Amino acid sequence: MFYVLTMLVVRPLFWLIFRPRVTGRENVPMEGPVIFASNHLSFIDSIAIPTVAPRRVGYLAKAEYFTGSGISGWFTRTLFTALGALPVERETHRAAQAALDTALGVLQAGGGFGIYPEGTRSRDGRLARGKTGVAWLALTADCPVVPVAVAGTDRVQPVGASWPRPARVSITFGAPLTFPEHRGKAGNGRARREVTDRIMVAIAELSGQEKAGWDAPDAA
Repeated sequence: MFYVLTMLVVRPLFWLIFRPRVTGRENVPMEGPVIFASNHLSFIDSIAIPTVAPRRVGYLAKAEYFTGSGISGWFTRTLFTALGALPVERETHRAAQAALDTALGVLQAGGGFGIYPEGTRSRDGRLARGKTGVAWLALTADCPVVPVAVAGTDRVQPVGASWPRPARVSITFGAPLTFPEHRGKAGNGRARREVTDRIMVAIAELSGQEKAGWDAPDAA
């Protein structure tokens, strides 16, 4: 109920302020587990995608977003809680696997989960090679992956900016990807890399970004 009430407030405000161009909502499966794999340009991405998606999208969020003080801390904490964000400790031992396990729980419950395969925000607008956690999730949960491209969110809230600025953004949902040839191979490194690369190619085709570091050794 909190999520529904929040969306009744947040969604109209988001559309009014940022005038998003949204394409491909019909590509999103409306039932069952699904991963939303997106490029990552700004903090605001984790608000933009759930706000315009046709179904609920869960995200992991730094635990610090839930413990801030003052008006800014209260606003961030309330918004992320309402959007269904899941706090995660990023500096603890086994933090990466714990984060994937949390995401897997959402998918096993039939939910939608958003992930940034690059692992961090792009500092120069280019698309980095994806890390293979997204493939582990997709193959372990045996669910489709919807590639997503965001644009303009780096103008809304550049790295280091405390508050968002009005700017038009776009969000594109691509056709869902499935990997039947790799079913049951979540533990296979080559399968994870092939799946991850397919996902990243789809994101690149949607976003039009220049690729960065794709010829480097495998990113875990």
